[in-house]
Amino acid sequence: MSFDAVIIGGSYAGMAAGLQLARARRKILLIDAGQPRNRFASHSHGFLTQDGAPPAEIAAEARSQLMEYPTVEWRTGRVEAVTGTADNFLVALADGSTYQARRIILAAGVTDELPGLPGLAELWGKRVFHCPYCHGYELGKEGIGVLATSELAMHHGLMLPDWGATMLFVNDAFEPTAEQLAQLKARGTHIEYGAAARLVSQTEIGVELVMQDGRVFPLVGLFVAPRIHLSPLAAQLGCELEESPMGCIVKTDAMQATSIPGVFACGDVARAAGSVTFAVADGAMAGLSTHRSLMFGC
Repeated sequence: MSFDAVIIGGSYAGMAAGLQLARARRKILLIDAGQPRNRFASHSHGFLTQDGAPPAEIAAEARSQLMEYPTVEWRTGRVEAVTGTADNFLVALADGSTYQARRIILAAGVTDELPGLPGLAELWGKRVFHCPYCHGYELGKEGIGVLATSELAMHHGLMLPDWGATMLFVNDAFEPTAEQLAQLKARGTHIEYGAAARLVSQTEIGVELVMQDGRVFPLVGLFVAPRIHLSPLAAQLGCELEESPMGCIVKTDAMQATSIPGVFACGDVARAAGSVTFAVADGAMAGLSTHRSLMFGC
């Protein structure tokens, strides 16, 4: 079966891209594995008209509206491989089905590699976060922690005092320089040395960070900076990647075009730090750019 565009990833970025193409009366297919990055969070914040709504509800309403367009098809599954070139891509799913596409939009997002601290993974998206803009406001003004896994923790350590009293747990991950210590002091960030041992769910309103030396710190929330990993599809297609502080992402231009003609990328796969708002904006641009390339060539 042949489509004007196959969109790999049916979350916010992918559906936003699909909406632009659907409204241009283009025949498109969205393929989604059902693993959105924010599936661990109970509420989504910062997206106009949907502030505080459950992420799954936002996605379900978006899909319902998108599927009203007659040129849109949806497949649930995992893409195994994408081969070919512009106007003649072949998309193969893990179940053996294949689809032909003139254009490809990569919107499959990323996988977060969490620190191996016992108890942390179970609290991811609930009391452990990576984005202050998404989750900082709801925590109140006391007891916000930052767990360092690298020097990148300085970013959180300097940002989070705007949301509340902040403690940076260096966690033997790096040694702050004199300049960095001065920056943290100027922001009011308290520094704790020593290695973390485990994270314990305290109550519905917080957690306890237990250190290896036995000290216990009650916190309303903990922020970490996970490493991100792409699916192998971008490299498989030959798309140029670029290193971000969080890990590799797909390099795109201002129109969300990759280095490979006929391939576009949007959302977390092409942005080091994202949100629903950014994903939708990037997706809309990718959809418009894909339509433009169908009209005028790559």
